[in-house]
Amino acid sequence: MSVNRAKIWREFKDYSIITISMLSYCIGWSVFLLPNNITTGGVAGVSSILEWCPLGIPAQWSYFSINAVLLLIALKVLGWKFCVKTIFAVVVLTTALQIIRSYTPETPLLHDQPFMAAVLGSVFCGCGIGLCLSNHGSTGGTDIIAAIINKYRDVSLGRIIMLCDVVIITSSYLVLRDWERVIYGYVVLYITAFCLDQVVNSMRRSVQFFIISEKYEEIGKRINQDPRRGCTVINAQGFYTGRETKMLFVLAKRRESAKIFQLINDIDPQAFVSQSAVIGVYGEGFDHFKVKHRVPKPIK
Repeated sequence: MSVNRAKIWREFKDYSIITISMLSYCIGWSVFLLPNNITTGGVAGVSSILEWCPLGIPAQWSYFSINAVLLLIALKVLGWKFCVKTIFAVVVLTTALQIIRSYTPETPLLHDQPFMAAVLGSVFCGCGIGLCLSNHGSTGGTDIIAAIINKYRDVSLGRIIMLCDVVIITSSYLVLRDWERVIYGYVVLYITAFCLDQVVNSMRRSVQFFIISEKYEEIGKRINQDPRRGCTVINAQGFYTGRETKMLFVLAKRRESAKIFQLINDIDPQAFVSQSAVIGVYGEGFDHFKVKHRVPKPIK
């Protein structure tokens, strides 16, 4: 029962944060970028170009239609598990676009400061995408194309997405006839990628502790209880004193550092503690192993 509750709570949290992230993306795109004729990458960029062209197709409808086609292909190629949260994100973003655009003023914000509009819009978009990806979601578009290509070809996902985005932003010149706006699009691409990395990496950062204390058993038990992290006891010896001692090795999320320091201080203020950042931690309670499973080809 507790496992089911934990799973339900985890799914509820994911969908709640995906909703918030899509609202952030929607504000950046519909309030700052789209009204100021500044394009971005992915399907959002294609939708922007279709709205600016003589056809004048509303961005929210072309965005939904293109993603619907890509998702139908992804359902067959990648499976339902990949698509369910992407479908939710696309629906939320399309709905939010329709609502927000109906209340935005005719004169866009920062219409006389396009560079600031590009910066603010890309920050909202980048943070939104980062939150979405950190909670197992996706905004669809070029993410789907990259995932499909990556399944059959050993090509970097980031390289595919970057190539698609550069082509889309450059092609906006065919409609806008303004290289300055195209350059702003490249600025949006860079800042969005930077904000995305900052959000994703900050939520996944981990730290490791080496703790030397006479009360290592009590400290270990408290760490096991809250923040519910495992501890490894290492036999150590002081070089100067030659005395045998016990050392705790702990891996935890960076946000749990303050709690660990506090409980160590409550139990043994004289403890010797070393904390350092780690690049990646994989396994139970942390990230999943990033390993490509290849099916061996039959020998003919």
